[in-house]
Parts: sequence; structure tokens; C-alpha cells
Amino acid sequence: MKAMYLISPALFLMAVAGAGAQDQMRDWAQFGRYAQANEETAVSPKAVFMGDSITDGWDDNDPGFFTDNGFACRGISGQTTSEMLVRFRQDVIDLHPRYVVILAGTNDIAMNNGYIALDNVMDNLISMCELAKANRIRPVLCSVTPSTGFGWRPEVKDAAEKITALNSMIRAYAESERIPYVDYHSALKDSRDGLPAGYSGDGVHPNAECYKVMEGIVLDYLK
Repeated sequence: MKAMYLISPALFLMAVAGAGAQDQMRDWAQFGRYAQANEETAVSPKAVFMGDSITDGWDDNDPGFFTDNGFACRGISGQTTSEMLVRFRQDVIDLHPRYVVILAGTNDIAMNNGYIALDNVMDNLISMCELAKANRIRPVLCSVTPSTGFGWRPEVKDAAEKITALNSMIRAYAESERIPYVDYHSALKDSRDGLPAGYSGDGVHPNAECYKVMEGIVLDYLK
């Protein structure tokens, strides 16, 4: 009987953990995050900002940037380009914006969903641009913001180098397709190709001052 009482809590915890994992798998791309906001969008936004926590945190730090300019934030913390591509129709195309501003790739390099080659990351970005163009939405591609490493993924030792390499690929594609390229990286980086302490508390996520710099850069592409 004692063994039964000892095992039961363990089985209970396993069941709870399993249920949580199943819930996450049911909405892997987090379609539900903006489902209600999308339904309540009565007027097409001028631009949709698609991205990860860097975009998600932008709306938290300066919501007026979005509301005052007629922009919609569709960033989701932790997401990779694969997840963004999956939800691109619901969170971008169906809103019929004039522009989509794509800032993505940090979490691919951080291996949030495991290893992915930069070529495959680029394929996801290209697919988003092609979907936008096919639906008469003007894509705007952004450089990945600088970082020398990720606190949640210390085993990634070459973050700065991979970010620089991916940005070169993004720029080359943007130039070949005449897509605007927003170079945050050059404007924000320090001597180590990282994000300066004055712009971030963790070396990855921008603070309010950093977002102000980014706003001044991107607005020139959204006339």
C-alpha cells in the first residue's frame, strides 16, 4: 500500500506535465495569441510588425508607436521563423496591411526549436516575402539585431558571427528583389557586434531607449 502512495504523486505529476505538453502541441504556432485581436481589427493596419520577443516587447515598451501610426504588433516571444511562417496568413495576410515588417531569426540562431541551418532560416523569410507579395502586401526585411549570446542558450558560442552571416543573406536577397532592408544591426551594435548595455538589460532584448532608435530607422521605410 505504501508503494502505491509513493508512486501516485509521481504519476500525477507526469500526467500534468503530459497534459501541458499536449496543450502546447495543439497550438504550436500560437494561433490563439492574436486570434481575438485579429477578429476585432475593423480597419486594415498600415503595417503589421511580424516577429519574436523583440517585436512583442516593442508594443509593451511603446504601445503608442503602434496605435499612433496605425501599425499592428504581431510578435510572439520565443518564436522562430518556422512558427512565424505558419501563422503568417492569419496574423498578416488576413489583416490586409500595406506593409509587413519582418524582424526574425534570433531564436533560430538560439536553437529554440533545435538546430536549423541559416539557409533554411532564409527560406522561411523568403517564403514570407513571397506570400506578402502574392497578396499585394509590401514586405520590409529587417536585419537581426545584434547579440553576442543568449542567456537561455549558453551553448551557442557563435551568436554574433551567425547573426552577421544571416544579415548578409537577408541584405543580398532584399537587394536582389528590391525589398527595403532595415539595417538595425549597424546602428545598434557595439565593438563586439553585440547590443550595448545602454540598449539592453540582457544583451538580446532592446530597452525603451533602443526601441526609440529603431523607430527612427524603420519609419523612413513606411511612408
